[in-house]
Amino acid sequence: MHVDDAVLAPVRARYGDPHVLELELEISAAERDLVASSTRRGRHHDVTFFVVAGDRVALIRKPHYEPGLWRPPGGGLEPGEGFEAGARREALEELGIEVELCRYLVRTEALFTCGEIAVPWRTHVVLAASAHEQLAPVDTHEISAARWGTLEELAGPIRERLLATGRALWQYRVTLHDAALSTLRSK
Repeated sequence: MHVDDAVLAPVRARYGDPHVLELELEISAAERDLVASSTRRGRHHDVTFFVVAGDRVALIRKPHYEPGLWRPPGGGLEPGEGFEAGARREALEELGIEVELCRYLVRTEALFTCGEIAVPWRTHVVLAASAHEQLAPVDTHEISAARWGTLEELAGPIRERLLATGRALWQYRVTLHDAALSTLRSK
C-alpha cells in the first residue's frame, strides 16, 4: 500500500491522530469485483472528505448509485502523490471546489472477505473546509451530481437509505459516517 506510515506521519502531526476502527466485512461477489477494480491498480485505500460548512456537508452521487444514495466525496491518492495534494485534487474533481484540510477524523483498517478471498482496505476520513458555495463536479464521468446536505440528513435519511440496500460496502460507509460524526461531536 503506497499510503503507508511514512505518508501518514506528517498528516497525523499536522491534523491530529484519528479515531481508529478495525473492521471485517463479508462482501458479495459484485462488491468484491468493485473493490478489485481498485486493487488491480495497486490501490487499497481511499480518502473520504467531510467538507463541512456550518451544518452543511458536501455530498456526491455516482452514475451507478441507486436513487436516493448520496455520500461524502472521496477517492484514492496516486503513487508518489502527497496526502494533502491528493486530497485537494480529489475534492476538486468530485466537487469542483478548493478545500483546506482541517482534521484527521477516522482511519479504518478493514478486511473485506468474499469466500476465501480477503482484501485489506484503509479509509482515511478528513474534515475539510471551503468558502465555495456552488458545487460543480469536474469529473462528470465519475460523479453525476454534487450537492450540499446536512449532517442530520447524513445521520438520518441517508444513513437509513444506505443500510436499506443490504450491501456490506454501504454498511461500511455508514460505519465511517457514524464514526466521523461522533468524532466531530466529541470535540
